[in-house]
Amino acid sequence: MKVLVTGCAGFIGMHAAERLLARGDEVLGVDNLSPYYSVQLKRDRLAQLETRAGFRFELLDLADADATMRLFASGKPECVLHLAAQPGVRHSLENPAAYVQANLVAFANCLEACRAQPVKHLVYASSSSVYGGNTKQPFSESDNVDHPVSLYAATKKANELMAHTYSHLFGIPATGLRYFTVYGPWGRPDMSPMLFAQAIMQGKPIRVFNHGDMQRDFTYVDDIAEGTLRVLDHPAQGSPPYEIFNIGNHEPVGLLDYIAELERALGRQAIKELAPMQPGDVKATCADTARLREATGFAHSTPLATGLARFAEWFKRYHGYA
Repeated sequence: MKVLVTGCAGFIGMHAAERLLARGDEVLGVDNLSPYYSVQLKRDRLAQLETRAGFRFELLDLADADATMRLFASGKPECVLHLAAQPGVRHSLENPAAYVQANLVAFANCLEACRAQPVKHLVYASSSSVYGGNTKQPFSESDNVDHPVSLYAATKKANELMAHTYSHLFGIPATGLRYFTVYGPWGRPDMSPMLFAQAIMQGKPIRVFNHGDMQRDFTYVDDIAEGTLRVLDHPAQGSPPYEIFNIGNHEPVGLLDYIAELERALGRQAIKELAPMQPGDVKATCADTARLREATGFAHSTPLATGLARFAEWFKRYHGYA
């Protein structure tokens, strides 16, 4: 089928697009190549896709309503995988306008385009950050998520509400995926694997927030891509045709244990600089993935040691440390 993948030069977007192309789907990729982090990294990800049969790329900002409508009218996608967003919890404290444009305005334009050019299924990226300061573990899709602790989280919660409205009013099958701490090759440089690996290889200290008393449900990117495609292939049912799934590992790892595993993968010791909890951050995340497993049969399968070893191999090669 023909799938529109927004944010195709992003971390999850590139891996999902690769998997779609590998199975024979046609991919129309869209990205605005935002300079929030290295545009060269995004171009290098795109280069992995542009040699593949069935891939076409358009440079476009989905916050432009007219351009988005034209894209849907000319491309006529059967399904939409909406992964374009302004990411990052801490950056949302410094540049809130970017989150309003990329996460709210652009998503509204995407929903309007799905209304004008009906699609079989809209799958969009939500985030585990919507759980905010919830302390009950693991996080379940049925938990209350009305208390976000960052603007980024608030925009993702808003996306879920916006999609529900369009699903209810216009019958658009829509599924939101609450991603949990994705890591792996081609990862974002503002996330801990890249930040830590760069510092470790350069002999610089790494900042360990909340003095290491943190847990994260680290989820390998290939598993994320596989789970995402399984959801894409199962359009939301019911009235309205709307669904939300957690997609994570269901096995949270302590931050210090994670750092130790990364040290083993890189073959270097980290210099740890203990720091307090950051505003907008949460102490622990853990996904209840039973609903996703029941709906699609998907379960995370890559152990942290395996995933970090693959990440370290890519990191050394890409940054010239090999």
